[in-house]
Amino acid sequence: MTSLRLFSVLAASTVALLPNAAMAQRQPPTPEQRIERLERQVQEVQRQVFPRGRPAATAGFSDEPAATQSSVVTLDQRLDAVERQMSDILRQSEENGNRLRTLESDLAKARTDQDQRLATLEQRISEAATVAPAPTTVVAEPAVTPPRAVPKPKPSVTDVPPAGADAGSTTSDPGEDAYTEGFRLWEAGRYDEAITSLRAFTAAYPKHRRVSYAKNLIGRSLLDKGDARAAAEAFLANYRSNSKGERAPDSLYYLGQALMKLGQPGQACKAYAELDSVYAGKIRADLKKQVVAAESEAKCS
Repeated sequence: MTSLRLFSVLAASTVALLPNAAMAQRQPPTPEQRIERLERQVQEVQRQVFPRGRPAATAGFSDEPAATQSSVVTLDQRLDAVERQMSDILRQSEENGNRLRTLESDLAKARTDQDQRLATLEQRISEAATVAPAPTTVVAEPAVTPPRAVPKPKPSVTDVPPAGADAGSTTSDPGEDAYTEGFRLWEAGRYDEAITSLRAFTAAYPKHRRVSYAKNLIGRSLLDKGDARAAAEAFLANYRSNSKGERAPDSLYYLGQALMKLGQPGQACKAYAELDSVYAGKIRADLKKQVVAAESEAKCS
């Protein structure tokens, strides 16, 4: 009887413990347990694949493991160095790109500098003509010549027509005869007639070698008769239309003289500076002396 009761108690205890055991079996492993299990599995695989502790063909050196801590640190350092070098290369590339853009900008500026200087000079001449008061007409006796800031220069040797080419004479070059007529009129002080004659010459013989002379002489006639504003425009036009003409340097010099008559010494100095810059070393000796004296008179720095 006693044995039967003991068996019944044990059976009941066993039945009571069965649900708890089943629940314990169904409980999932913790993350730590899963990591430990994975580590054991990896170690087991490594022992099977690499019995000596490293890959035989990828170890690098026979006495160094395939992936030690020092090798990983070295690899990280090399990667950092490569990244720094790439950053330096990119920075230098950007700096070189900026330098290239700066050089291109400077080259474009140099290419347009001549045109800008000419445009600025023309604009200043126009402004000076606009600001300067119109010259007052003075009634004077015919024998009295208008006062001048500087004495009238003598004609250059190359401005004088060839010997024997007086007005009305016939030569082998009718264009030379036409220019000679205008020159004689200017030399005689008949400025309006000289201007008309010289303009007719330039219209009839636009390709003649004396065109640069004639346009310069038109400006001088205007300057000599007291119309400094129109003279300045004529000199500037002769220089701009043919800067390689034989009298283009003279036109720049007389442009400065016309500006002096208009009370613009600063602008006159710019005209003289343009003459020195464009025709340096190519200015005739007699013209060079006149320019030096004119710069002194205008107090050019």
